[in-house]
Amino acid sequence: MTGWEYLLALAVSLASMVVMDRRWRLVLWRRPRRAAGALLAGVAFFLLWDLTAIALGFFERGESAAMTGIELLPELPLEELFFITFLCYLTLVLHALALRLLPAAPVRQGARR
Repeated sequence: MTGWEYLLALAVSLASMVVMDRRWRLVLWRRPRRAAGALLAGVAFFLLWDLTAIALGFFERGESAAMTGIELLPELPLEELFFITFLCYLTLVLHALALRLLPAAPVRQGARR
């Protein structure tokens, strides 16, 4: 299976986030439209970031035996799309988990600024 290990690891990690999210209804199973919009906005932002960095010559595709070699665009490997999606989804899940587990700060009445 040489050449697919990194993509497989990303896919398994992403699937694990989906299972955890579904189990505890943290993001996509809590407010699907809002969560999908936030996820798509994050992925679009980081893809634009990557494309800008590629165009300016800051990023280029690294060589690794663990990668597929499939490029979506020049210097943009398939694995990058999975990584960005995982990163954005992980952030949403961790934020929702923190909101659920951490006590809310008490609102002080009559506090002066």
